[in-house]
Amino acid sequence: MSVLPILIWPDTRLQQRCAPVRSEQLDDLITDMFDTMYAAKGRGLAAPQVGVLKRLFVMDCTWKDGTPSPMVMINPTIMATENDPATAEEGCLSIPGVLVKVTRPKAVTLQWTAREGDIHMADFDGFEALCIQHEFDHLNGVVTFDHLDPQTRAHLETEFLEAAK
Repeated sequence: MSVLPILIWPDTRLQQRCAPVRSEQLDDLITDMFDTMYAAKGRGLAAPQVGVLKRLFVMDCTWKDGTPSPMVMINPTIMATENDPATAEEGCLSIPGVLVKVTRPKAVTLQWTAREGDIHMADFDGFEALCIQHEFDHLNGVVTFDHLDPQTRAHLETEFLEAAK
């Protein structure tokens, strides 16, 4: 279909909590979000990153390894998290060129509605769990900078804004 423009931080729409998806027609948006994510070389993309303030994200954590596994998560809810944390560097398509070390639970149990309307619940671990939590953050108006201590955040924000000029 088409590649959508990705909002770049500090766009205020990235700081807003998204509304639940009701009965909207989403097929074109979902297709465009996958096209956008793949074109940007990402592994996940949340609707607010393309200016749609709805609780929806797409992800494909394995396509760069040659085995695509596209998933659509509509109105996702994290039902449980593992107490054992993992720290990893995260990039974000809305904050290009910045890697941030974020500590998150290693595993999550997620409930969501799929593209076809079926409700699913599954356990995810490893990179998939981290990707889900990153995209879920976007649905709540949270970006990677929000996981940093104030001094590190101020430094990285300044560097990012200076580089964007």
